[in-house]
Amino acid sequence: MTSTEPAASRRLRPPEHYRLVASVRPLTFSPYDPCARIVAGTLWWATRTPAGPATLALRPAGGELVAEGYGPGGGWVVDRADAIAGLRDDLAGFAELAAGHPVMAELANRHRGLRMPATGLVFNRVLRAVLEQKVTGTEAYRGYAAMVRHFGQPAPGPMRLLLLPEPAAVAAAGYWVFHPFGVEQRRADTLRRAATVADRLERCADSTEATRRLTAITGIGPWTAAEVVRVAYGDPDAVSVGDYHVPNTVAWALAGEPRADDARMLELLEPFRGHRGRVCRLLEAAGIQAPKFGPRAPIRSFAHF
Repeated sequence: MTSTEPAASRRLRPPEHYRLVASVRPLTFSPYDPCARIVAGTLWWATRTPAGPATLALRPAGGELVAEGYGPGGGWVVDRADAIAGLRDDLAGFAELAAGHPVMAELANRHRGLRMPATGLVFNRVLRAVLEQKVTGTEAYRGYAAMVRHFGQPAPGPMRLLLLPEPAAVAAAGYWVFHPFGVEQRRADTLRRAATVADRLERCADSTEATRRLTAITGIGPWTAAEVVRVAYGDPDAVSVGDYHVPNTVAWALAGEPRADDARMLELLEPFRGHRGRVCRLLEAAGIQAPKFGPRAPIRSFAHF
């Protein structure tokens, strides 16, 4: 078997109205992500797994999803393909909660095919979330792509992708190694601290334990932890407290208020407890934004990261 032949494959039956691209979009950083691409409706996702490097291809075919895994970890990603695609996402109770608000009722119906993926991998998401702290999305992506190209290795499979750096490589690098990527010492040190405990992070049983372990790391706060567990565990209740824009978006969509702080956002989201992160995801998918006025602000500027 060559590296361009799948090591494992599987066919999955998604629910009616399921939308693959919308569901797995959080697994890509941009259309040019060196580790993940969506090409002609197929997700190509390269990652490091407990079984070794892997690339997962997920594509629709005749009402099903075909999952193909490449590389030593190909079997691992195929075994988890349904979770990665969001097919293990539990929407129990959400329709009833959404029905109580006209905006959410409409969005829940319009985006009923959107599911929340759960990769089962924590450190992968930590790398991206830390790089997104207190900078614009463009700056975060540039740092991420430069770091991947510096540390990364070619991923298995026919798509030319790269693997994220191994935690040991990140932990061993001096903070100055990250400077050419546009990553200052504070974020570099946070990455290095997280890398030293990556094994313990991967062993977390659920998002609650992972949040506790993550926020015990200096430089990681509620925003970063929520960004991680929402994708690593598919946590539908994880809210990115400390984001510059999300409170305004939530307040505008749910109460017609153009500006809000975290406390007001959480107050408005409380009726959706258990699915508060899902509400934010649906607002994002719908492209809802609060009106812009006043000085232009950075894309992200967190009070607590």
